Amino acid sequence: MCRPACRARALPLVATLGLAVLGACGPVRYVGDVGRATDAVEAARTAHAERYAPYWWTRATEYLHKAREVAAHSDYQGASRFGRIAADAATRAAADARIAAHAPVAPAPQTEAPVAPARDLPAPARGRLAPAKDPP
Repeated sequence: MCRPACRARALPLVATLGLAVLGACGPVRYVGDVGRATDAVEAARTAHAERYAPYWWTRATEYLHKAREVAAHSDYQGASRFGRIAADAATRAAADARIAAHAPVAPAPQTEAPVAPARDLPAPARGRLAPAKDPP
């Protein structure tokens, strides 16, 4: 059993330890979320997402950059949120890139007559076109 004097000395110690534990939650969560986002971006990079899923790739890399920037200002909650968004976008980029890489490419539709450049038009049609440059 602790005496009242002992409790009075222990209370500030317990409060300080409690604040230290609560203060450490932000950086720990940030490291986990941004670590997962970094791994997801690397997986998207190996799936060639920058070529096959440019929207999701750009979203993932920019949010990852923003997460690191916000963490540099000690806003770990915001950084964690940006890290989760980056991880989701990178996962979607990798999935879309894998699908697009294996999808057959449709051939370009064939037109019936090839399009001729303006200089190959018959003489009457040439007079109706505006010149690209003024004649010297």
